Amino acid sequence: MENRFEFKCAVCAVCDGRGCIGQVPGMGGVNNNKNFKLNFEGWKTLRQQAASAGTLDAILSTPIDARAVRVGPVTGAVQNIGFEKEEYFYLPYFSAAWNAGIGLCVGDGYPDYKLHYGLDAVRKLQKVEPELKAAVFLKPYPNEKLFERIAAAEGVVEIIGNDIDSYNIATMRDLVHLEKKTPEQIAEIRKRVGVPYAIKGIFCKEDVELVKAVKPDIAFVSNHGGRIDTREGSTAEFLAAYGAELKKYCGSLWVDGGVRTRHDIQTALFYGASQVIIARPFIAALVSDGIGGMVKKIDEIITGEIID
Repeated sequence: MENRFEFKCAVCAVCDGRGCIGQVPGMGGVNNNKNFKLNFEGWKTLRQQAASAGTLDAILSTPIDARAVRVGPVTGAVQNIGFEKEEYFYLPYFSAAWNAGIGLCVGDGYPDYKLHYGLDAVRKLQKVEPELKAAVFLKPYPNEKLFERIAAAEGVVEIIGNDIDSYNIATMRDLVHLEKKTPEQIAEIRKRVGVPYAIKGIFCKEDVELVKAVKPDIAFVSNHGGRIDTREGSTAEFLAAYGAELKKYCGSLWVDGGVRTRHDIQTALFYGASQVIIARPFIAALVSDGIGGMVKKIDEIITGEIID
């Protein structure tokens, strides 16, 4: 894996948000990593509550299929991770995921080449595995620009999603025009996509109301890994509180944020998620030990070698 620069990830023994405080850009989050830390702690808190309620055994007996896990949609490999060039990141990241048997998520960013490098990496893997596709998550640009991006993803995309929360993301603020999407704008987007549609960034009560209004194929509970200014809290507690209600208005639930162990994945699945998305631990393994190291980390988490 080509890189001559120092990676920004501290590769902490436990990725709990304590080693990258204030690093945005970088691997950290806003507000001294408050929600990053809460995301990490949230899954354990749910299991502690389950132990008191007598449901912990049900959580820990929940089966896991590797296909229920995906790598997170990540861009900004230079400023956030420390790669020498943006394009050096995507193929190793997706190759490791593909070799480990988990799904892919392609992210969006500024400049536009960040999206295109991710799409190109998937296309390279399709030469080996023609049926391979990815979920592609686009920033909430004005719809006309979104339609251009959707067209660019043709042949790669199995799911199109919008980061509805990232109009407020610190790393893109004042760089591009992003907007808070309305139900009417989302309806227009859905008419233009021929694949399932996801809303990513469900984390507040008003987001629940948006899901009720638009009834997406996928509602993705996320606070962007603690990287956006939003209410204080964890994705785990939000999933537990609103998962059952959300499932009435969408086809399936996805979740990310602080997932580090097999038990965390089982907890997310128990509370209604069908897909669990992970990024930081996989990136840490990739930058420290290459593709093989990331494959090993994925296997360790899914098979249960890494538990509480």
